[in-house]
This record gives sequence, C-alpha cells and structure tokens, in this order.
Amino acid sequence: MEKYYLTTPLYYVNASPHIGHAYTNVISDCAARFNRLNNKEVFFLTGTDEHGEKIKKAAEQAGVDTETFIEEKVLVFKDLWKKLHISEHFFIRTSQKFHVDVVQKAIKFLSDKGDIYKSEYEGYYCIPCESFWTKTQVQEAGGCPECKRNIEKIVEENYFFKLSKYSGWLKNYIRDNPDFIKPKIRYNEVVGFLENNSLEDLCISRPKRRVSWGIDFPLDDKYVVYVWFDALLNYISGVGFGTDKDKFKKWWPADIQFIGKDILRHHAVVWPVMLKALDIEPPRTVFAHGWWKIEAVKISKSKGNIVNPLELMEQIGADSLRYFLLREITIGMDGNYSWEGIVNRINSDLANDFGNLIFRVLNMTEKYFQAKVNCPVEWRVPPEFAPFVGDSDLKQAYMKSMNALDFPAALEKVWGFIKIMNKYIEDMKPWILWKEKDIEKLCSFLWSLLEGIRIVSVYIFPFMPRTACSIAGQLGCRLDESRISLDMSKDYNVYWTRKSFETKKGLPLFPRIDVN
Repeated sequence: MEKYYLTTPLYYVNASPHIGHAYTNVISDCAARFNRLNNKEVFFLTGTDEHGEKIKKAAEQAGVDTETFIEEKVLVFKDLWKKLHISEHFFIRTSQKFHVDVVQKAIKFLSDKGDIYKSEYEGYYCIPCESFWTKTQVQEAGGCPECKRNIEKIVEENYFFKLSKYSGWLKNYIRDNPDFIKPKIRYNEVVGFLENNSLEDLCISRPKRRVSWGIDFPLDDKYVVYVWFDALLNYISGVGFGTDKDKFKKWWPADIQFIGKDILRHHAVVWPVMLKALDIEPPRTVFAHGWWKIEAVKISKSKGNIVNPLELMEQIGADSLRYFLLREITIGMDGNYSWEGIVNRINSDLANDFGNLIFRVLNMTEKYFQAKVNCPVEWRVPPEFAPFVGDSDLKQAYMKSMNALDFPAALEKVWGFIKIMNKYIEDMKPWILWKEKDIEKLCSFLWSLLEGIRIVSVYIFPFMPRTACSIAGQLGCRLDESRISLDMSKDYNVYWTRKSFETKKGLPLFPRIDVN
C-alpha cells in the first residue's frame, strides 16, 4: 500500500489557538482523510512547540509556573482538534524525552561533521518571533520585519550552524524540484529571496542567562537550543528518526508539510539545509497556505482580532466550520473571514441545497414507501445522473481537484450533483407519480436519489466526516472509515451498488441561521 505522510507546523503554546490554527489542521485533516479514501496508508503528525522565552514570560503573566501553563495550553489544543474531528495519528510535544534526545544527537552529529562553530554575534533580536535580524532589515521595517514590534540589539557569543555552506546546493535543489515549494507564488518568493540575498549562518543557541526555557545545548551547558532548530526536527523525530529505523524508513520523506506563509523561509530554506547536513532527504512538498483576514488585516493575537474556533463551533457546529474554511478560499490564497460569509455558506449551500435535499427525500421515502426502498429490477440511470455514475466525470474531476489540494473546486463539483438532484425532484414531480399510482417509477425515482445522496456522503467525508456518518445512519447504512472508499475495494463507495435502503429520518442536518 502506498504511504502518505503529512505534517502541520507545531503550534506555540504561549496563547490559545485561533481560527488560523484551526484552518491549518482542517486542511491537513481533509488531505489525510482523502488519501485514506484513496487507499493510501496515512501518517498525520501535529503537535505543540513548548520551548522559548516567550512561553516562560506568558506563564509568569498568567501567574503560574511554566510547566503548569504548558500543560493547560496543550489540553486546549487537543480539545480543539478533538471537537474539529481532526484525525491525527500522533500529537508530538517538543518537551518529550525522545524528541529532546533527537535534537541533542542531531547537534552532536553536525558538530562532528564540522558544521557548528562558536562565534560572537551582533544583531537585533525579536523575542515574540524568536528571530535575529540585521540592522538593515530592522531599519527598513521600522522594527521586527515580521511582527513590527520593537526589537533589541544583542552582542553575545553563540553557536552557529553553517547554513551558508549549503547555499549552492539549496539553489540547485529548488531549481531542480519545482514541486518542492507550493503554491507557485511561494516558490517564486523563495527563489527571489535566494537570488537577492546571501545565506548567513544560523545562530542555533541562546545563553541561559537570557533564555532559560529550552533544550540544553549538548556542546555547552551554558546554552539552550534555539527554538526553531529544536521545533523543525519534530518532523523526523515524530516518525522514528533516532529511535526506530524501520519506522523512519517507512514514512520519510514527508509527502507534504502544511505551513502558514509567514514561516515559509524557516521551512523552505533552513529546514532542507538542516536535512541535507544530516544526510537526510528533504520533504517532497512544503505547502504554504495563506492567512485569514478581517477587513484586510491578518487575524493574530498581536492585532487583537482573534476569532476563537471553540466559541464559533458552539454557534454553528464543527462540520459547518470545516465546510466554510475548506469551501471559501483556495488554500494558497488569503481569505476574508466574516460572520456574513459563514451565514451565507450555511444557509445557501448546506441548509438550502444539501440539507433540504436529504430532508425532502427521506420524507418522501417515509410517506410513499414506509421508509423502505429496494433497487428496482429494471432500474436505469436517470439521464440527468449520467455524469455522476461510477468512474464518472464527477469522480475524475473530484480526484483531480483533491490531488491538487483544490478543495473548493472539489466541493463545487459535488454541489453540482446536489443541485442536479434537487432539480430532478422538481422535474419529476413525485407527488403526481404518487397521485397517479405509478409506483414503479416512483420507486426508481426515490432509489436513485437515495443512492445519489449516499454517494455524495462519500465525497464529502474528508470535509465533513460527522455529517457523512449521520447521512449514512439516516439511510440505514453503517459507516466507519475502514469501510469507505473511492473505489470498489470497500463496500461503502462511489459506485451505484446499494441494493436497498431502510431510512431513519433525523433532525435537519443544517438548521438555517436567522440573520434578523
């Protein structure tokens, strides 16, 4: 079985998660679930970054010790992923001993190789971003180039990784592997950066007198490991590097690593060089998604415009939130968040188009056939449904879009089928068939719709897993992930194969939101 390994960035536990964190894990989960449907063996890694001075400062501001603060924040992230139905296989924490051991072993390996040295450093340091900047960068940005906060000048001795040594290799690798960085706009951004800047060696230590919360630097007990150098290594420690050779050989390289575009250089410049120096193959793709914005301003804690996904789910439900995030924007682009946008998606797409279709069909099944419909012996595919049968235009378009991570396009194709089914009801006028006692035609009509809805539930499973399961239950089917597939290998698939339905109508799946 073909493998598929995907990762999210580690989330920093200095604050609670916001809609941007939720978005990254939702797109990752959608990709993971799709690849399972496509009969791949998937490993999905997410977790938390738990080192760095700003975490210690956040704990002090909260009036608790650092370890207690971290444990509380980790539980918040885990609770969010559970409520969002995120299907990760492993939740890694950088405080775990196996990861700490891997970080220290990696530094010793690089030191023995001659890629680490000690030198005096003079530069400008941003504590919130955990990043050093040059005087020119700070002057041009009027502060930290990333967060625009005030920045402090530092002169101190530190340990450095010879990033510059691998500059030529990195340029050639990116040029020869155009799919390494996606989307194309981010690829061009990195290429432009490398063409216009010389790579400087990376400071990978922090003195304990200034940064006390971190992994002990294995070459010198007066230092801790730079938090980014520590965190990036989770992608290999999480699948057995340094602890389980067979596991690591099975899963690495990562097939895709999802990140936000604000941490692109760490993942597209520093990370592949670290791997090259460690004699490890780079990941196949680093995909940098865009930001969610409110009135053209990025959603972030520093801007004070945080959207709490836990509170939002209490209002609209997890699957409705997932649908909005996956449907509203193509993942490489920025998106505008608004309550009006959410209401429009729920009321139009989910309540009017999809939810109404299911409720009407189940109502008719109960009314006309006492909730039991068998596949007619002489059943023929309705001409309107021809593009949606078996290895159809729908399946081909869906597969193409999903493999390209174009989630809105995939949903657009599925919703095309939903709209066809709604139109089919209006065109066929089943109430007239019932009045004329054309039972055979009415049975064929309803079976076609029930089977069409079941097939749609397979296609939407990566997007709205609980909704898909609920639909299956209302159709009288048992659905779990081991039985669902995009081909004939499992018994719950996208082919027109169901023999009968015994429906159990529930409450409307997507109640309309009152905008008054």
